Amino acid sequence: MDNAHQAQAGRTVVVTGGTRGVGAGIVRTFAAAGADVLVCARRAPEVPLKNVEFAPLDLRDPPAVRAFFAALPRLDVLINNAGGAPYRPLAVADAEWHARVLDLNLTAPLTASLAAYDHLKRARGSIVMIGSVSGSRPSPGTAAYGAAKAGLEHLARSMAVEWAPEVRVNTLVVGMVRTEKAHLHYGDEEAIAAVSRTVPLGRLATPVDVGEAAVFLASDAAAYISGASLLVHGGGERPAFLDVAKVNEDSV
Repeated sequence: MDNAHQAQAGRTVVVTGGTRGVGAGIVRTFAAAGADVLVCARRAPEVPLKNVEFAPLDLRDPPAVRAFFAALPRLDVLINNAGGAPYRPLAVADAEWHARVLDLNLTAPLTASLAAYDHLKRARGSIVMIGSVSGSRPSPGTAAYGAAKAGLEHLARSMAVEWAPEVRVNTLVVGMVRTEKAHLHYGDEEAIAAVSRTVPLGRLATPVDVGEAAVFLASDAAAYISGASLLVHGGGERPAFLDVAKVNEDSV
């Protein structure tokens, strides 16, 4: 076991929305590293996660969020993972619908972080925001989600300054991930393979890839890392122009 994993033994970690997909991968990775993991989400996991506690919580209900964190005996790490949005072009939904997306993906992590602050300050702990490449590029069909993730990354940098040196705050900027719902986003196996070829490393991330990065940022191995954004995207996306440009190799 490496130092990042060893450092989690005995720590209390809360993962919001950690019942499936990326969140479940994060939960499994921290649990395997020996952390005491508590998942909070609106719905319980369909398959219970081994050695992991679950607490029902609507993260868009600030009084309930404050009561949840106030009842914890201790907290060392907060992973703000809950979020997401269905595909919805801007003009086919009203402003109130888009505002709910912003609320879940930006306001809810702020609410949880504020509620957890006293615990984390005492523990000299850390927060890891689960961001997205959608926050740094156009996101047609998920524009409000992209805007929220851009705001989340900025929020993390401001928190890192205001709450230093007691609390470290960082963001994982996550690219495409192969979860149990991947077919809804990318299509069948042939389509997923085609999408994977656009990634320099040749595949989509797994939820555990994201979990390993989260364990690192929450560990003492990252003790001097705060206010940072770690790209977990396999090298990004191959520029589309490279597939259509006619390059004269003799000229370079």
